[in-house]
Amino acid sequence: MPLPDAASRMTGATLHLVCGKIAAGKSTLCARLAAAPGTLLIGEDFWMKRLFGDELREVADYVRLSARLRAAMGPHVAELLGAGLDIVLDFPANTVATRAWMKGIAEAAGARAKLHLLDVPDETCLARLRRRNAAGEHEFAATDAQFALITRHFEPPRPEEGLEIVAEG
Repeated sequence: MPLPDAASRMTGATLHLVCGKIAAGKSTLCARLAAAPGTLLIGEDFWMKRLFGDELREVADYVRLSARLRAAMGPHVAELLGAGLDIVLDFPANTVATRAWMKGIAEAAGARAKLHLLDVPDETCLARLRRRNAAGEHEFAATDAQFALITRHFEPPRPEEGLEIVAEG
C-alpha cells in the first residue's frame, strides 16, 4: 500500500524557523513564539553547549558538531510535529541548505514551515553582540571576527525556496 502524500498527512502543526545574523534577535523572537499554547522551543545553543561545550573552540568545530546535532534532532522534531505540537526551532536558518533541511522536517511530518526573517543591519547586530558578550548571559560569546566570518555565509531567503516568509520587526 503506498504511503499517503504530505498533503493528506497534514497535522496542523507548524515548524517555526528563524533567519537572521548573530545577535539579530532570533532567540528573543523564538522565546516569544514559544509562549503560545501547545508550542515547544528547541534551541541549538542550549544543546550544543551541553553536548559539545568543551569541543567548541572555532567556527569549524561548530560546523562539524552542529551537523551531528541536526542529524539527531531532525527525526525527533518530525515526531513532535507529527504529534501535533508546534515547534520553534531556534537554530539559525541562515543558508539555503539549512532551510531545506528544516523544510524537509516539516514536510516529513505533514506540518507547515514558517520562516521568520529578522533583517537587522550588521552595525546593530555587532552592538548587540558586544553588549551580550559583556553581560555574559548567552551560551556562547562570538567575537567581531567570528561575526564577520559567519555573516559571509548568510543567504537571505528567496521565494523559490517555497517557504512562508514572515518579516519580523
